Amino acid sequence: MISDLVGIGIYTPAEAARLTGVGAGRISRWLRGHRVKGSRYEPLWRPQIDIDDGRIYLGFRDLMEVRVAAAFIKQGLSPQKVRRAIQIARDLFGRDHPLSTTSFRTDGRSVFLQLSREDGDDRLIDLFRQQYAFRKVLEPSLKHIEFDDSGVPSRWYPRGPSAHIVIDPARSFGHPIETESGVPTAALAAAARAEGSAEAAAKLWDVPVRSVRRSIDFEEALQGRQAA
Repeated sequence: MISDLVGIGIYTPAEAARLTGVGAGRISRWLRGHRVKGSRYEPLWRPQIDIDDGRIYLGFRDLMEVRVAAAFIKQGLSPQKVRRAIQIARDLFGRDHPLSTTSFRTDGRSVFLQLSREDGDDRLIDLFRQQYAFRKVLEPSLKHIEFDDSGVPSRWYPRGPSAHIVIDPARSFGHPIETESGVPTAALAAAARAEGSAEAAAKLWDVPVRSVRRSIDFEEALQGRQAA
């Protein structure tokens, strides 16, 4: 089972929420589906990981998809419209997680024009008629993401490459890593708390002090966002 997850990444909804800023409850509803007043709302998409234990887990691609879906919903699209857009984009591009691919970013306008023709939703036409409007919503969600040759997200620098923090599904099951040391940020920050200083943690892990300080700053920022 563990070997099957290498290169995919694995996150609980709570871990995904910590990294994306989207609430864990919302993520669970999007991926599990839910019922409101007797009406059943299907999942927005099928997650990468199914361990068959009744719980929701996300892969790295799901993490990227959550960020883009959240951006569209924040602009006023209903989750149902986002689901329909995903279905159409999946058919057009042949990908299970189309929103976070470069194909969708390049050709997103045609996806939403086709969607509007099928369901008669003029509001969608108004929102995405111009390419610049589509990019205004999408581009911030795909900032600092590296894509492989097929246009699929391969790693994410949450604060940009110069901050030396990367989320790479091929390393540490997709959890944040300080790039200079190659050590997970959570481990370095925890060591600093346990040892009483960044210097002591750096000595324990045999890494530069700056690596520990970057990790502390990153982890504290994530905690601060959760508390806000």
